[in-house]
Amino acid sequence: MSACVPASAPAGVTRGIRRWDLVAVAINGTIGAGIFGLPARTFSLIGPYSLLAFVACALVVALIILCFAEVGSRYSESGGPYLYACEAFGPAAAFQVGWLQWLARLTAFAANANLLVDYLAYFWPAAAAGGLRATVIGGAVILLTAVNIAGVRNAARLSNMFTIGKLVPLAIFVVTGMFFLHPAQYSFAVTPSYGNFSKAVLILIFAFTGFEMAVIPAGEIEDPRRNVPRALLTALAVVTVFYVLIQVVCVGTLPELATSTRPIADATSRFLGDAGVTVILFGAVMSVTGNLNVLILAGSRIPFAMALQRQLPAVLAATHPRFRTPHVAIVITAATVLTLALSGTFLMLVTISAIARLLSYAATCAALPVLRRRGTAPPAAFTVPAGTATAVAALVLCAWLLSNSSFEEARNTAVAVAIGVIVYFLSRAFGARAEGSAGDPR
Repeated sequence: MSACVPASAPAGVTRGIRRWDLVAVAINGTIGAGIFGLPARTFSLIGPYSLLAFVACALVVALIILCFAEVGSRYSESGGPYLYACEAFGPAAAFQVGWLQWLARLTAFAANANLLVDYLAYFWPAAAAGGLRATVIGGAVILLTAVNIAGVRNAARLSNMFTIGKLVPLAIFVVTGMFFLHPAQYSFAVTPSYGNFSKAVLILIFAFTGFEMAVIPAGEIEDPRRNVPRALLTALAVVTVFYVLIQVVCVGTLPELATSTRPIADATSRFLGDAGVTVILFGAVMSVTGNLNVLILAGSRIPFAMALQRQLPAVLAATHPRFRTPHVAIVITAATVLTLALSGTFLMLVTISAIARLLSYAATCAALPVLRRRGTAPPAAFTVPAGTATAVAALVLCAWLLSNSSFEEARNTAVAVAIGVIVYFLSRAFGARAEGSAGDPR
């Protein structure tokens, strides 16, 4: 057995996330707030060709997801990209992947918590400012934390509820909007430049990401080696269909789409009036809240998995005796995101999110051929045809996306990596000292 994979499941956790729960987790991790603004941003760049950009984006993201499906089908333990990097490249590389992943989850949660209040302000204007804003954010974090501590089944049920809550309004938008399309809006006479088309796909890439949160809590998933690949591919199909159809309706019903700041809501007002806008904004609230729930679920399992590998304090690997959840890791993660959300300091860190995510993708894609060649690796329950070629193509895609990062993103990520190096060596030093003390016969 590898040094990165325990001989048995950690004591205390339970496999309470079932197959369709996992699909809901992947959908909630992917569909957040982005889709409520991206139809306008992509249309302003390439017009009706934005429909093709959504399809192209889904195809390129599928390369990364296929790598996750095969590598994830080898393991039944929590950690996701952190565990895969540990298995393929060793503890030092794995620590950086886990460290950056955790920071990315923290900043995404803090940003979305503030965005949640902005959406709620449509129904409750007073919630948008002052002490009430802080109270709403704090209440949301505390509620989601309590649900996640009280059992992984509760977190999964909540995820299922939010999935329905976000997809039903979007389905109403798509089905109703199809009856109000104007064919003249779909003119492909003006071909966009390669640069603008590439920029549109680049923008959309991040609307398709977040799926990786479904693989992180693998130690609490029923039959993860089989269910992880199925859930990832099912979620990609569902998300792609919704995204493309949403863009079809936005293009066909909203002539001023290129300048809209709330494209789905504005399009809805054309054929469903104010009542329809209310339904869509309710869907946006459900979408963001569902994303927050999954961020707590997956984000807390990163330090939990790192603690199991003795790369973080052992207390983070503790599980609740009654609820069988990593309650300490959940509380620490929740307290950190609440501090970031209320202080606004997450804005200093949010620029590392994109690079951190891409680096974890690259590590997983690179792990595929490494693990295939390693005879001691657990067998894959799902095998990607032409897997090595798929991994290389996915790595090229990741490199292309990283090349479009700004100087600020690169600088802030480098600082985060440097801090991670310090934390890594401090953890090793204190861990070695603790083991030495435990073995001291005096």
